Amino acid sequence: MAYDLWYWPGIPGRGEFVRLALEAGGIAYRDRALEDDGGVKRLMTDMGRDRDHPPFAPPYLVAGDLVIGQTANILLFLGEEHGLAPSDNAGRLWVHQVQLTIADAVVEAHDVHHPVASDLYYEDQQPEALRRAEDFRANRIPKYLGYFNRILTGKKWVAGDRWSYADLSLFHLIEGLEHAFPRRMATVIAECPELTRLREAVKAIEPLNHYLSSDRRQPFGNGIFRDYPELDGD
Repeated sequence: MAYDLWYWPGIPGRGEFVRLALEAGGIAYRDRALEDDGGVKRLMTDMGRDRDHPPFAPPYLVAGDLVIGQTANILLFLGEEHGLAPSDNAGRLWVHQVQLTIADAVVEAHDVHHPVASDLYYEDQQPEALRRAEDFRANRIPKYLGYFNRILTGKKWVAGDRWSYADLSLFHLIEGLEHAFPRRMATVIAECPELTRLREAVKAIEPLNHYLSSDRRQPFGNGIFRDYPELDGD
């Protein structure tokens, strides 16, 4: 059975965390909103369908009769169904815990450029964004990455000897932060050698490496991780 993945076309966004797991696991899926033109309209139509458990927002995964929303929830499902997480309860919960912490970091990264309201343009909240960015660069980036670096010390992957979906998500978080805050990340990542090692290890995963080098991988842009030079700093 091929899964149906639904997410906004044109940006990697939160849907990319799910794509990385599907691609690395060699799992068959259709990226429905990217199949042809009119993806947004098709997505909105599907979201409006009458369902017992409708998603609040994309990304969501349709797996037969199941409709699974929320990035971490989708990854929890894929981890159990396809061996992308440890099989023991402690390991499964640990990987899920790390994924939820990554989700916290993603929210904070987004709220740097939209600190007042998501429905307002960045230009309408730029003074607040500049203030938020200063704290995010100085305190939050090193706190998150320092934690992730620490939990990898002495281990090849988050859960030990085999990669999990949390490792893939860490990779995407690092890539996104480097896109949005290249100057600050140059300083912070130099102090996190385990994250640098993990990043290169994820790039080498088969068959994920084929996806990463293909034109199917959407570039960062007007999504969660945005390159506003005025929000960056050493």
